[in-house]
Amino acid sequence: MKPLLLCTDLDRTLVPNGAEPESPDARPRFRRFVSQPGVTLAYVSGRHQGLVREAIAEYDLPVPDVVIGDVGTSIFRVTAGDWVPLADWQEQIGRDWAGIGHDRLAERLADLEILRLQEAEKQAPFKLSYYAPVDTDSGALKSELEARLTPRGVHASLIWSIDEAANIGLLDVLPAGATKYHAVDFLMRRLGHDETTTLFAGDSGNDLEVLVSPIPSVLVANGHPEVREQALRLAAANGQADRLYCARGGWSGMNGNYSAGILEGIAHFRPDLATAPTR
Repeated sequence: MKPLLLCTDLDRTLVPNGAEPESPDARPRFRRFVSQPGVTLAYVSGRHQGLVREAIAEYDLPVPDVVIGDVGTSIFRVTAGDWVPLADWQEQIGRDWAGIGHDRLAERLADLEILRLQEAEKQAPFKLSYYAPVDTDSGALKSELEARLTPRGVHASLIWSIDEAANIGLLDVLPAGATKYHAVDFLMRRLGHDETTTLFAGDSGNDLEVLVSPIPSVLVANGHPEVREQALRLAAANGQADRLYCARGGWSGMNGNYSAGILEGIAHFRPDLATAPTR
């Protein structure tokens, strides 16, 4: 069996904390699948380490081999309960901010009244996170930030998404090379995988860069319709239409939401793997 590096977002992808129902046996099936030899599990989340640990405990998730946290700005190897950061990743992405740290960067954007800093625990050394009104013109906002940051030598990735439950917009300012896509690509190569042995699963706007990349990806059925439309359009424009699968439910008697969608995507891309082990 060819190995598999399975990289999945948490909230509303593996974690069933959206409005849509979860198939009752989906998470147990997921747990059994990832326990197979040859499967390396990585969580890819906007959550920081403490909140990832909380999700694992609260939702009885499998302990992963790797955690990509803080929207791609941190990578940890998880061994016997220890979380060991990959220092070379931090060094690599730090160059994009031209030596300007998190706090100084925040000072330079403090007069933008549309933005409100998120709580301290949602910040990280290379992740500057804001709230904004849900109806914000995200394109215009990104243009304004780029006009302020680029002349200072700051190469930033600006990730816009929406927290549907809270009805609020989320903006993450990251080093240009520290998106979820860059982190997954770095991890894939670091562990000796390539696009034939890697799969990503996501649901929201901050997953788009991976969903439309050369890395085979599944958008779970509960993903927002606008994200689905964007992902399909951009994947086609990038020549990657065959690398994106949108779960629709019906596979193995499940609805395609959350972990059911992840398993459906695995069955699509890797039919050689036993995605529905016996109970």
